[in-house]
Amino acid sequence: MTALEPMRRDGGAQKSPEAFRTISEVASDLDVPQHVLRFWESKFSQVRPLKRGGGRRYYRPDDVDLLRGIRELLYSDGYTIKGVQKLIRDHGVRHVAGIGRTQNIPSPGGVKMRKPATEQLKPSQSAEAAIVQQTGATSVSAAQRDRLRAVLDDLLKLQEQVNSRRGSASADD
Repeated sequence: MTALEPMRRDGGAQKSPEAFRTISEVASDLDVPQHVLRFWESKFSQVRPLKRGGGRRYYRPDDVDLLRGIRELLYSDGYTIKGVQKLIRDHGVRHVAGIGRTQNIPSPGGVKMRKPATEQLKPSQSAEAAIVQQTGATSVSAAQRDRLRAVLDDLLKLQEQVNSRRGSASADD
């Protein structure tokens, strides 16, 4: 190990992004127990780690991205196993793996955190474009567009209320 290699929390050198990972490394990275990863392997045939002597598992970077996407959908977005299976069937493995790659960013301490909503959408993106991008849909229906406008109106009204209360609170000080 040289002084230029990044350090892991346990003091060892960090692996390259292309390196294979053991089940304990993946479990630690995703903050799930190892038995959950084994269970997901039984439910998602697309997750296929290499197995070496003694049944030791080695996950490819693509497997880790897919597992990260599965975790995101199950734990953060409220999908069920069947829902994620359907999403993979309808949109493909790359779509779910892409969720894993884009939703989590490393912090300086090595902890994974979800991107703030303001960073998930570029300022120039419309709500319609965001839905198309995130769902893989080819367009947004008129009903969805109307619903988005109504939600946006509600949010803008709430923002005005918050701003007016902040203004009156600072005037009272």
